[in-house]
Amino acid sequence: MKNFMKEINVFKVDRRSFLKTSSIGATGLLLGVQFGCDSKKLFGDPNANFSPNVYLNINGTGEVSIIAHRSEMGTGIRTSLPLIVADELEADWSKVKIVQAVADKKYGDQNTDGSYSVRMFYTPLRRAGAAARMLLEQAAANEWQVDVSECKAQNHEVVHSSGKAFGFGYLAEKAALLEVPAEDAIKLKSPADFKYITKKSSICDLEDIVTGKAGFGLDTKIAGAKIAVVQRPPVAGGSVKSFNGDAAAAVPGVTNVVKLESTPFPAGFASPLGGVAVIADNTWSALKGREALTIEWDNGPHADYSTAEFEAEMMANANKKGNVRREQGEVANALKSSTNVIKADYRVPHLSHSPMETPCAVANFKDGKVEVWAPVQDPQTTRAAVAAAAGLDEENVTINVTLLGGAFGRKSKPDFVVEAVLLSRENGTPIKLLWTREDDLRHDYYHSNCAQHVEVALDKSNNISAWLHRSVLPSIFGTASPAKEASGLEISMGMIDLPYNTGSICCETQEAPTKIRVGWLRSVANINHTFAVGCTLDEVAESRGVDPPQNLLDLLGEDRQIDFPSLAAEFWNYNEEVADYPWDTGRFRNVIEQVRDQSKWGKSMPAGGGMGIAAHRSFLTYVACVVEVQVTDGKIKIPNVYYTIDCGVAVNPDRIKSQFEGGAAFASSLALKSEITVKNGVVQQSNFDDYLVARITDAPYNTEVQIVDSNEKPTGVGEPPVPPFIPALCNAIYAATGQRIRKLPIEIV
Repeated sequence: MKNFMKEINVFKVDRRSFLKTSSIGATGLLLGVQFGCDSKKLFGDPNANFSPNVYLNINGTGEVSIIAHRSEMGTGIRTSLPLIVADELEADWSKVKIVQAVADKKYGDQNTDGSYSVRMFYTPLRRAGAAARMLLEQAAANEWQVDVSECKAQNHEVVHSSGKAFGFGYLAEKAALLEVPAEDAIKLKSPADFKYITKKSSICDLEDIVTGKAGFGLDTKIAGAKIAVVQRPPVAGGSVKSFNGDAAAAVPGVTNVVKLESTPFPAGFASPLGGVAVIADNTWSALKGREALTIEWDNGPHADYSTAEFEAEMMANANKKGNVRREQGEVANALKSSTNVIKADYRVPHLSHSPMETPCAVANFKDGKVEVWAPVQDPQTTRAAVAAAAGLDEENVTINVTLLGGAFGRKSKPDFVVEAVLLSRENGTPIKLLWTREDDLRHDYYHSNCAQHVEVALDKSNNISAWLHRSVLPSIFGTASPAKEASGLEISMGMIDLPYNTGSICCETQEAPTKIRVGWLRSVANINHTFAVGCTLDEVAESRGVDPPQNLLDLLGEDRQIDFPSLAAEFWNYNEEVADYPWDTGRFRNVIEQVRDQSKWGKSMPAGGGMGIAAHRSFLTYVACVVEVQVTDGKIKIPNVYYTIDCGVAVNPDRIKSQFEGGAAFASSLALKSEITVKNGVVQQSNFDDYLVARITDAPYNTEVQIVDSNEKPTGVGEPPVPPFIPALCNAIYAATGQRIRKLPIEIV
C-alpha cells in the first residue's frame, strides 16, 4: 500500500468559513495544514475533501490555539500532536490552548486506531508550526526593517540579534497579512534544537483527570435527558421474536419501552444488535425496568456456535494441509528428511476489550438534526453511521468527542452511538445510553480465537531447515462480509512476516467462519502469531543448545532489509510503503542485544524463578522484551519486565513509557486471566468475577522501558508492547518450571 501522505500544504484560512465550524475566536494568524490521504487506506473516507486537516491560530493576546483532531484515551495523543506544532513554532507550552475537534471530514483522518497518529502527522504538523514561525519572524523583520535572518523565534517571542523582541501576540495580525512560505521554503528545526519533541512532557489533561474535572463520556449531562438501557439479543445475528413490556412500563420512573430493529449478521462495525430499550428518568428505574421485560428471541443462524467445539475443529484443521500464503523452498521434504523436528499446537481464546469506561453516549435529536457527546475513537465513521441510520445528511450530525476511559479498539465501532441516536429520535427527548459491564462483556467485538500448528526442522548442522506455520482464525472482516479466512492484513501480523533464516518456509491458513462479532483489539492478530512464534523459537534455542537471545540473533543472520512483498504477495506493511518503512533486521538485532544487556540476562535467579525473551516488530516498531517470573505453588508473580524499543523519533518519551507499562499490564491479563467462551451462541462471561483481568498482584511489579535514540521516522507505540510480552512470559515460566505453555490463558500444572 502507498503511504498515507500524498502532499502537504500550509495555507491561510478564511476566517468567515472557519468561524462557521469552530468555537475558536479567530483573530490574528490562522493557518491550516492540508495533506491528502491514500484512497487505499484501511479506515476513514477516501473521498473526503481534505482541506484543511488541522488548524493553528495565534491571537492578539499571544494565545496559541491548536485543534486536536484525534481522540484521547490515555495515549496522550491530545498532547503529543500539539507538542509537535508548538516545538516548531517556538511556542511557550503554557500559552497553548488545545481544542478538541468535532467529527468533520475537513480534518482528514480522525480515526485514533492502529497506532499511527504520530507517524501519520509528524511531518505535516512540523511544517505547520515551522510555517507559522517563519511568518512571525518575517513580520518582526518588517517592523524593524531588517533582514529576516537577523530575527529568530524563541519561547513565544521573535528576538532580534540586538536583543529587542516582539511577542507573538503583537505580531499575529501583521503575520496574517503575509504570504505563507512556499512548500520548498519551509525550514524545519534541527533535532538538536527541539524543546518538546523527544523531551519528557506531562499530558495536557493530567490535572483535570486527577482532580476529577475531566469530561469522559459517562460524565456528560444535558438538560432533559432520559436514561436508556437495552436488552440485546443473546446471540449475534439474533432478533426479537416477540416481547411484553407491560411489567417494565409499570416500574416507577420508566417512561417508555422501545423495540430496536436488529441487523442480520454480518452486520458490520456500526449497526446495533437490536433488542428492546427501556427509557426512564434515572438509571435505577431503567435497569429495574429492563429486568422486568419478557422477551422471546429468534436466535438466528449462530445459535449453534460453541467455542469448545469450534476451537477443537480449528485445531484439527490446523493440523491439515491448508491454503498457502507464503512459501519458499520444499518444506515437506525438509521436514521428512530431518531427524529433529519440533511440533507444537497453540490456542488463543476470544478476548474482550473490557475498557474501564463501558460504551456510552448522549444524543439529542431535534428539528431534523442530532448532536452527540460520546467517547469515540473514530468520529467521522461515527458521524457517517449516525447519518445513515437516522436518514440525515452528515451536515446535520454533530459528534462531540469526550475523553475516553479506555478503548483498545472497541470504541472505534459506533454501534452504541447509533443506538442512542435512534432512541432519542423515537422518544423525542435527549437520551443518555448506558452499557453495564454485563452488556459490554456479552456484546463486544471480540478478539479472534485462534488455533495454530507449527513444525520446525533442524538439519545436521543444527540450523533450521524448514518452518511450517498454520493459523486458523475467524477473520475480523467476517463481521462485515462473508469472509471466512484470515486476510492478508491479519497474517502479516507475525506470520508471513517472519524475519528469521528458516531454510524452507510455508505459511498456511484454512477457513473459519465468523459466528460472533469479531473486531480489532489492541495489537490484533499479532497476539496470536507472536505467541506461537516466540514460544517455538525458545524451543528451537533449547534444541540447538543455544542461549535464547543468541538464538534469535543467530537466526536473524546478517543485517539487511527484507523485501517481504517479493516473498509474500499479501504482505501488509501497516499502510506504509516498504521503501519508507523497510523491515530492517539491524534495528531488530539492536533491540534484542540491548534488552539482553538491560535485563542482565543470565543472572542468577532464585528457586522457582526464570527469565524469558521474545522480540517482534509490529506497527513498524521494533520491540524486544524480557520477563522475569517467580512461580510458587502454581502461582505466578512477575517481578520485572524489560523492554527495549525502537520507534524512530520518540516524540513524547513519557507517554511512550506509559504505553509500555500499561501494555505489560494489559498483556498480563490476556496471558494469565482472560477468556471469553460461548455456548449455544451465548457468551458465558458477564462481569469481572468470571472474565478475569490482572489484579495488582498479577501485573508486573516493575517495568523498565529503554527507548533507542533514533532520528528515523516515528512509528506506533500503543500496540507494540503486547505481542512480545506473552511469549516472553511463557518462556520465563518454562525456565522456572519446565512446563511449556501452548494455550492461553496460562495454567500451571
